[in-house]
Amino acid sequence: MRSDSLAFRLIAGAALWSVIALVAGGLILSAIFRNSTERSFDARLSVLLHSLIATTEVNDDGEIERQGGLSETRFDLVYSGWYWQIWPVAPRAAVRSRSLFDQSLDLSPADETVRSDVGLKVFDTVGPENQPLRVVERRLTLPGYDVPVSFAVAGDRSEMNAEIQSFNTWVFAAMGAMGAGLLIALLIQVRFGLRPLERVRGSLAQIRSGRATKLEGRFPAEIQPLADELNGLLEGNREVIERARTHVGNLAHALKTPLSVLTNEARNHDGAFGETVTRMTGQMREQIDHHLARARMAASANVLGAHTPVEPVLERLALALERIYEESGITVELDCPDEAGFRGETQDLEEVAGNLLDNACKWANRRVRVTVIPNAATLKARPFFCLRVEDDGPGLPEDARAAVMKRGTRLDESKPGSGLGLSIVTEIAELYGGEVKLDKSPLGGLRADLYLPAAAG
Repeated sequence: MRSDSLAFRLIAGAALWSVIALVAGGLILSAIFRNSTERSFDARLSVLLHSLIATTEVNDDGEIERQGGLSETRFDLVYSGWYWQIWPVAPRAAVRSRSLFDQSLDLSPADETVRSDVGLKVFDTVGPENQPLRVVERRLTLPGYDVPVSFAVAGDRSEMNAEIQSFNTWVFAAMGAMGAGLLIALLIQVRFGLRPLERVRGSLAQIRSGRATKLEGRFPAEIQPLADELNGLLEGNREVIERARTHVGNLAHALKTPLSVLTNEARNHDGAFGETVTRMTGQMREQIDHHLARARMAASANVLGAHTPVEPVLERLALALERIYEESGITVELDCPDEAGFRGETQDLEEVAGNLLDNACKWANRRVRVTVIPNAATLKARPFFCLRVEDDGPGLPEDARAAVMKRGTRLDESKPGSGLGLSIVTEIAELYGGEVKLDKSPLGGLRADLYLPAAAG
């Protein structure tokens, strides 16, 4: 998936916001659970604190003493993590649980939370053996005791911390699994949602390769207007080309008739004037034919959906040329894959292939070899096939190969022709975005490589 694709943007954007939402949700759930667990733990400590206060009194000697025990048995185990302490503010002996042994609770922490509604002070501190403790403290004045007394109950918060940690682990594991599920769902949703665009791309590729003439099928409501507009554009393009062809034919007919009249009139006049008019009208006719043919080829080269199978055209040309050059004993060997296709019109392929094969048959001794190489090159981001024509004739020197590509150039007058064949092939190839290359053939003669746009078979 490319980073600049629409699918990547949709998935990345949705994934980013999903991650943010899941992380925020996990943090909120963790904070809520932590707060709820701490409040429950504090409520338990408060109950024990109230029991401690209720079972404490001042005796006849003015000393603080305890009556009865608390329900938590861990107060009797040394350094169990559960402690209570009664500490007079004045310098008198403190009363402690057995679990504190020879230690005392630190009741002056830096971080504390005071609940003014019930007069309790709740805070965290460190107890014996560096135990993390949660402390609930309350200061009261007892009857018969002249100084305020601090009542404190502490519980080991490691159990609470472990419970919170376990909850966080499960929460973020669940969030991770949910995130993975959402990501998979996003991938499926984006792929499914963008599938109509893939169909549009595939249809356009078929149109470009000549296998279709318009976008087929039904599309979602959001894409159907685009498909309709594209079909309208394709139809409009075909109509413009057809009108251009009609105008070209009309122009050719309109010009050739006056030229024929001028030619006939010039033949009736002897002398230099008649010869000049005849020669000029011949050149005009040739130029008109040439440029009208170029206009027709330029229009057909841009027709979307044009598709011509290559093998039938070459078979017809090979059969015809073998009959024409039967007295010379010329044999045309053809090697063309069945799926080879030309993204253009049949008459253009016949013209370029016919010129190359005819030129090869003129100069060959006995043998002409025609080979079609699919996907031989990529020009202008499009696939091109190669039509290779070789002969076993005398060949052509390297310095003369560029010259024969020029219009009207003939290096040997012994063979019939006008010298226009290779130039016409070059012009048609260029109109289709291709090219022609000449080289020495393994057969001994000339090898011509013609590159034309390929169409799907």
